[in-house]
Order: sequence, then C-alpha cells, then structure tokens
Amino acid sequence: MSSPTPTPSLNLGILAHVDAGKTSLTERLLHAAGVIDAPGSVDEGSTRTDSLALERRRGITIKSAVVSFPLGPPEDRVTVNLIDTPGHPDFIAEVERVLSVLDGAVLVISAVEGVQAQTRILLRTLRRLGIPTLIFVNKIDRGGADDARALEQITRRLTPAAPAMGPVRAIGTRAAEALAYGPADEAFRRNLVELLAEQDDELLSAYVEDSAVPYERLLGSLAEQTRDCLVHPVFYGSAMTGAGVPRLMDAIRTLLPSAAPGDGHLSGTVFKVERGGAGEKIAYVRMFSGSLAVRDRVPVGREEAQHEAFGKVTAVEVFHEGAGVRRPQVRAGEIAKVWGLGEVRIGDWVGEARKDSAQRHFAPPTLETVVVPGTGTDRGSLHLALAQLAEQDPLIDLRQDDVRGEVYLSLYGEVQKEVIQTTLAEEFGLDVAFRETTTICVERPTGVGYGYEKDLLPFLGTVGLRVEPAPPGSGISFGLEVELGSMPYAFFKAVEETVHETLTQGLLGWRVVDCAVTMTHSGYWPRQSHSHATFDKSMSSTARDFRQVTPLVLMDALREAGTRVEEPVHHFRLDLPADTLGPVLPLLGRLRAVPATPEIRGAAGVLEGEIPAGSLHQLGQLLPGLTRGEGVVESAFAGYRPVSGEAPARARTDHNPLNRKEYLLTVVRLR
Repeated sequence: MSSPTPTPSLNLGILAHVDAGKTSLTERLLHAAGVIDAPGSVDEGSTRTDSLALERRRGITIKSAVVSFPLGPPEDRVTVNLIDTPGHPDFIAEVERVLSVLDGAVLVISAVEGVQAQTRILLRTLRRLGIPTLIFVNKIDRGGADDARALEQITRRLTPAAPAMGPVRAIGTRAAEALAYGPADEAFRRNLVELLAEQDDELLSAYVEDSAVPYERLLGSLAEQTRDCLVHPVFYGSAMTGAGVPRLMDAIRTLLPSAAPGDGHLSGTVFKVERGGAGEKIAYVRMFSGSLAVRDRVPVGREEAQHEAFGKVTAVEVFHEGAGVRRPQVRAGEIAKVWGLGEVRIGDWVGEARKDSAQRHFAPPTLETVVVPGTGTDRGSLHLALAQLAEQDPLIDLRQDDVRGEVYLSLYGEVQKEVIQTTLAEEFGLDVAFRETTTICVERPTGVGYGYEKDLLPFLGTVGLRVEPAPPGSGISFGLEVELGSMPYAFFKAVEETVHETLTQGLLGWRVVDCAVTMTHSGYWPRQSHSHATFDKSMSSTARDFRQVTPLVLMDALREAGTRVEEPVHHFRLDLPADTLGPVLPLLGRLRAVPATPEIRGAAGVLEGEIPAGSLHQLGQLLPGLTRGEGVVESAFAGYRPVSGEAPARARTDHNPLNRKEYLLTVVRLR
C-alpha cells in the first residue's frame, strides 16, 4: 500500500495553569475535527490524552500525550499533531521538553480565575523560545466568568500585544457565545492598526496619514506578527459547550506556522521515551528535516556525549486522525513513535544535531527523598523500576548508596512524589514509602587547592591535581599541564572520568559546581615483563590504579581549596490584597525569604523577591489563610545562594576518600 500524499504538519502545544481546561479543549478540538464521536470528560476520566490511571483519577495531566487531527478543507489541509502537556508546576520539566518540538501553541486561560501563576511562567517561556502563541479564554459559560477582567489581566500581566478577536454575548451562562469582529467593526480595526503599526512601517505610515488600510492587509500583518511572536491574538470560548472553538481552529490553521514536508539531512529530536508491552523502548521523535525509514541505521547522540551511538529502526508509527498508523517512514515536520533505538534518551538528536535549536533552560530538581521499600518489595526490582522512571524523565536523578543500601530520588515537588509512589504500585507492583523531603544544595570552591601523591601504595600510578573556582554556570572542566604523551591516553581518560564522578560529592556531600580541575603531575609504572616476556600485572599500572588514587588526590586539593555550601532559591511574585501585606511579610521573614519593596496598585499589592526552595511549598500552603484566599504565588528557579549559619551536610554514598585510612582499607579489600 502506497503512503498517502504528505500534507503540511503543525505541531501544536496546548498549555495552561492546572484546571484552566486545556485537556477539555483538546477533547473538544478532536470532536470538532471528527476524530472522536463525543468529547471525553476529565471528571469522568474518559479523555483521550490522559491515559494513565492516576491522571484519570486526579483529573490532571502528568505525561505529555500526542494526538492528531486534520484541519481545513482538502485543498488547504493541515495535519495538526496536538500535544497535551501537564499544567501542574511539579511537571514543568515535562512541559519544557515538549516546547522544543512545537511549531505553535495555544495558551488556555480561565475566564473565571483569570491569569494564574503558571500561566505567566508558560507565556514567558514560549516567548523566550520564539513559539507563536494564541490565547484562548475558556469557561465563558461558567458563573463568575468575566471577559473584560480576563483581557485586562492578560494585557497587564502577560503582554500588551493581545488583541481580542471578538466580543462575548451572555457571558457566565450556558448560552454564552463568542462572536467575531469583522471589517465593519471600526473600533476593532482602529485598535488593531494601532497595535500592528508598532512593528509594521507600512501600516504606521498609513496610520499617520489617516489612510484606509484594506482589511485583508490588516489580517496579513496580524498573521505575520503572530508567527514572529510579536502579537498574541485572544479568542473566547468554552471547551464544554464548544462555543468559540471553530474560530479558534480557523486561527490555528491561518495564524500559526506549519512545516511543509521537505528533504535535507536527517535531523530529529527525541522529546519523550516510554516502554512498550514487551519492555522495549519507544522514542517520540519530532522530525525537523529529512526522513527516517524502517531498517535505517541512524546515529543517535546528545551534545554532552563524547561519541554517538547507532540504532536500527524496526518500526515507525505516525499519528493520524486520532490514532497511530504504521508507516514505512516519517518525514520532516511530523512526529512519530520509533522502535529500535535501544540506547536513546530524552533530549537525544537523531541524525544530525540541530545547529539552530533554542537553548534549553531546564530548572534542576531542588528536592530529594529516600525511597523506602515496603514489605515484600525487592530492592533489585525497585532499583530497576526507578531507573526506568528516571529514563522517562532524565531530570529526575537517582543516587544509589551502596554503603547503606538506600536509593535517593530527586524531585520537583510533593505531587510528583505521590505520582511516583502510585506508578510504582500500579505499573510495577512495588510498595514503597518516602522519607521526609529535603533540599538539594551544591558546593562551590572558594579558593585554589593542590593535591599530589608521589608514592602512594597500593597504587601503581599517581597524579597531581589543582582545583580552583570557575565562572558561575561553567560546570566542571578538566585540563592538563602535563604532556599528553607522558603516559597512555587511557590513563588520562580514567583520571578525567573519575574527577567528574568524585565531584558529585564534595567536602560536605553535595555536588560540586563550577570547578576547574587541572592535572599537574603524572606518574605510572610502564608495562613490565620477565625475561620470557610474560606480562606481570602486579608490576604494571592499570586504569584501575588511576581510578582509585584520583579521589584521594582530588579531595586533598578540594580540602585545601575549601568549599561554600549554597542552597537553591526561587524568584517569587505574590499578587495579594494590599491590606494583607502586614501578616504576609512576617511569614516571609520566618521562611528566610528576601522580599523587595512592595508595589501597591489601589487595593492590590505585588511583592517580589527570593525564597529558599525548601520554603516555597510552605509559602503556598500558608498564603491563602493570610490573604482571604486571594493571594497567588508565582515562582521560578533563580539559582543558588550561600547558606546562612551552619552549612548542612549530606550523607556520603561512596567509600569516603576524605577518610584516608577507611578508603585505603576498602580499596585493598576490593583489589
């Protein structure tokens, strides 16, 4: 059977603050496109994209999902790959991974609640990544809906370049309708000309000369500026009744950019990984150029990798009208599920890496907990299951403590912990509990330190290392002040790899950041043999010697350099009634927040500042009680700052090279 003629594809993200109605909008779009007979219900757990049992029970999206539908008449059809993303802040990493593969987005806002905390973070991220975005004000049929208030919040809190594309009639009732402005609406045309003229010189000239601008010319400029992320048109409607949805669908097709099938070198990005029924890896790949076919042997890699791996494609499934369809290949602009890439991870490129890809800004997880196996839970099975979960979300990190037999799991929030616990129980049959969540700090070198061991038995090899601070955000670097030919390359490689591994735990057990390590001395025992030319391993250096001596030398250097423990902080913004600032400010003091000067706007107050990540959850819990339920907190990871008072320590999970005697005894036993 021949493949159908390819049509332009539009990879569309639906994003929103939790409970704004984006999953309901997804269902309504699928129904309007004829893909499903009736929209599913979030409350009843019958939606197409929320496939996890926990998603259906809680009524929230946890994992991104892809579903496809056709849009427009046959002669001008676009295939929309619609990606439903999580709205809860604990799953922001899942959202950010999806953003890298989008052509456009719809940001959903509730007409009842208005612009919420996560809404602001999402649009700021969309604008930074250059993703054209339409705004859909949902729930116009609900009691308390207010279209004018919602638009005022959008233009004040999100962007002033947000023209409403039509009025609402019977707002707040089941009969609510979203109407459309047209060529005869002079006020709309005038406001649109004023807005678009800021970025369009021809329109500006016509506006200054008071010349008439053809309506088609006006719509053309609107589409162009929308695709350039300069303007974000606002549409009203209801995902529950379907009001306003046809106009939104038309805007998706005409205002957002689609990707036409094309040739070129193979280049795609993996934005999601899941396991099939037989345990096989399935990669979700967005194709940017070229094509990927069954039986192709393709390079797979990532920017930080030293070398690329290869995988052989065994199957391809393209999304088509609400279902997955097996195809011999996937083309540029499309999204597909690909089998056969066994070593693939989220964030990998397939084929050639994109040179013009936007820089990723993944906030690191700032919380950590210990996973405690329940009765009858095998530790080996638990570790394997956790490794699979971390594989699907690479920003969730696992730390194995071989000394105590414990597993540490890094997190973004408490809801994520509940999701992991339920997933382990339902998908893997494992009962677990968690210890109290703690904050993940880092250590930063404060000076220069040296370490060198000239003759350190039982190692047949030695190194000298210098440690010094590096610029913030530069990570860990390794350099040489010895000649590359002074010993075999494999030994240099062993030292470099061990340096990176050792610095995951500093003097107080935290990961060391922004550190330059330089190898200043080297020494090894060349390959020895007896007269009959038999290799004598006991008299010759091996890579293991350097892997075992490096931690001792590195920690000596780090101890001399000294480190400073820093804790993660978030930038926060509080929107609250001005008369509640009195009780809120002492709370911020108790939570060790550093607020700026409050800004008062009539009866409303705005307060920004920084707060330790470990205090953020408590702020969110206590704020409603102090602000009559009207206070809203918005936050984003802002970096690290030095810990005040006594620096906290974290239990080590290695053989502790800071304790020379203990370390040497352990190494001797291992040898």
